Amino acid sequence: MTDTRANASPSAVARLELTLDRIRSLEMEGSRSFTAVFADSAQREAEAADQRAAAGSTRGPLDGRIVSVKALFDVAGTVTSAGSAVLRRLPVAARDSAVVANLRAAGAIIVGKTQMTEFAFSALGTNPHDGVPGNPRDRNRAPGGSSSGAVVSVVDGMAEIAIGSDTGGSIRIPAALSGAIGFKPTSGLVPTVGAFSLSSSLDTIGPIALSVSDCAAADMVLSGQRTPSGLRPASLGTFSLSVARGRIFERCEPEVVNAFEHAIQRLRSYGVRIAERSIDAALDDLAQIDRIGTFPSIEVAATLRDLGLESLDGVDPKTRVRIEAGEGILAVDYVRMMRLRRAAVQSFEQSFAANEVLILPTTPIRAPLLSAVEDDATFHELNGLVLRNPRIANLLDCPSISLPLPLDGLPVGLMLIGRRNTDRRLLETASTVDSMLQRGGHANDIEPF
Repeated sequence: MTDTRANASPSAVARLELTLDRIRSLEMEGSRSFTAVFADSAQREAEAADQRAAAGSTRGPLDGRIVSVKALFDVAGTVTSAGSAVLRRLPVAARDSAVVANLRAAGAIIVGKTQMTEFAFSALGTNPHDGVPGNPRDRNRAPGGSSSGAVVSVVDGMAEIAIGSDTGGSIRIPAALSGAIGFKPTSGLVPTVGAFSLSSSLDTIGPIALSVSDCAAADMVLSGQRTPSGLRPASLGTFSLSVARGRIFERCEPEVVNAFEHAIQRLRSYGVRIAERSIDAALDDLAQIDRIGTFPSIEVAATLRDLGLESLDGVDPKTRVRIEAGEGILAVDYVRMMRLRRAAVQSFEQSFAANEVLILPTTPIRAPLLSAVEDDATFHELNGLVLRNPRIANLLDCPSISLPLPLDGLPVGLMLIGRRNTDRRLLETASTVDSMLQRGGHANDIEPF
């Protein structure tokens, strides 16, 4: 008689035990990736998930999955420090943020809070207050941010799915630099209640995982959908890709360009329709906003004021200088910025052809050495460079996903940008593209998830 237990998936309790061992291991980056570990409550959640599984009453695809959450989300009974020493003196949160509540309702096991850059206001992953986890591919390099601990927790096996925030690329940048998948939804589809706000205009919340299907399942839970369905990869002929040629490719490392062009060739070999077009007109629209100011610089100052922070003393100088850049923006100019953005969003949305998805490198460079970004000038230069491509989707309010390209060296990310409010369709397309790139599968041969 065959022992079916050998083919069974490990229980939630068993997987959690392995996860906690990795977090505690001196050989891993757990101490720098997590700002809090919820071992006791996670154990109770894992036991409950196993009981539901045994009874055949699971709550969906995230039931029993081990999830980390970024340190800017309220978790009842903990302080929401958002990566900042000056916020550690805040009172503990009275209740969970909306997304944490959604995760718990779906049966997810919340293993801990992950490290992030201060106020989520930089893209390389550095933090002088909580430490910096090394990039999983090279511990001497930056993991990317601001969801830095989030991506390391997933790639290093300390969580199965991580929940982060993306205001200018803070999910997709670490995914690209560290070799994971990161999804940013259209604004407003996932509630931001109970999350520290860097920019009320641009903040979005999404997952980092090692598969598109996990990202899709997490997105459905985060957005509060009660009847999650499996992800069906898009069939050939139901989508087309457009390479966003032009300024997006300036200052790209040769290794990034080579990996991207090889990916394009491979997708074409499987019959994917790929055209080329420029989005420089949209970039010109965004440049008009940038000449006035940036939304995060202005809006995070309002968040800090609401939290009772009257001074920036104790804030990392690299973060402080960016906040201070918004102090001189007049209210009338802030209103102009919002109007220009609304017009740019509408114009860009109308520019999409039916079922069109933009494809471009997530970041123009690979992960820089941590020692190189200690210098302020180099930090600000590289920080701006890695933000350049992904922030387009935030300012133009589009769903976007970063997929890892199959390479032996430092990771390179490939980014897809969809038309506003086509999130599920983008995930279906991303599933097909990722399968072709990673496993060489043909779109018509890919089974539904």
